[in-house]
Amino acid sequence: MKHVTTVEELRQALGRLKRPIGFVPTMGFLHAGHISLVELARKQSKSVVASIFVNPSQFGPDEDLEAYPRDLPRDQALLKKAGVDLLWLPTPNVIYPPDFQTWVEVEEVTQMLEGAQRPGHFRGVTTVVAKLFNAVQPDTAYFGQKDAQQVAVIRQMVRDLNFAIDIAVGETIREEDGLAMSSRNSYLNAEERQAATILHKTLEVGKQAYEVGERDAQKLRELMREMIDTEPLAIAQYVSCAHPGSLKELDQITEGALLSMAVYLGKTRLIDNVVLSEV
Repeated sequence: MKHVTTVEELRQALGRLKRPIGFVPTMGFLHAGHISLVELARKQSKSVVASIFVNPSQFGPDEDLEAYPRDLPRDQALLKKAGVDLLWLPTPNVIYPPDFQTWVEVEEVTQMLEGAQRPGHFRGVTTVVAKLFNAVQPDTAYFGQKDAQQVAVIRQMVRDLNFAIDIAVGETIREEDGLAMSSRNSYLNAEERQAATILHKTLEVGKQAYEVGERDAQKLRELMREMIDTEPLAIAQYVSCAHPGSLKELDQITEGALLSMAVYLGKTRLIDNVVLSEV
């Protein structure tokens, strides 16, 4: 596995790779969810490129940029073992050089859920992803379902800006007790880690109600909030039953839905979701 830092080094190395190229952008501190995306890319592409960049522009002023977990040697070993051909490790100055002043913003689909709670977050996401796409120019880029709104936002950006890139989505990878794998799980103490299973349990309550015929979106939201409230350490920031494409909150479910939530366990904020599909 070759690794590069600058855009010039990246483009020289890309010229030696066979197409189609699959691309897995990450912020590092990798877990099995990231590796599942690499494995999917490995199956579908002749070459696989990954990047590790903790993007400062998607963190708010009171968020965890400095505390965000990092372990580059371990990440490199995992990516090499998974079959990555080329790893791009840009520095902040490579992505945001002096006098940087161009930003990419997607409007409507960023206004709710995560966007409502984290102002400016998606401007940072779409700008960095657009830059990564422009530099790597992959055939397919791979993202995880756990970040469902991010997927919707990036798909909108790709359509709007005519990127010739397919967006592939890998399923959420979970621990044995159902907790969605996340780099931020490392922040949880033992008691919070046990309590964090409430997220998956809550989604299962909503999903099961849907499967036995409940189509009132507000009823599903109420059932989910009631479930979260059974865990004393969990504080719900939002609970949503929304259209899976537009992410607008639903009254009645007619074409499937996205159930999602953000929940605090102590100081740690976790998100999770499940897609409800019409049979």
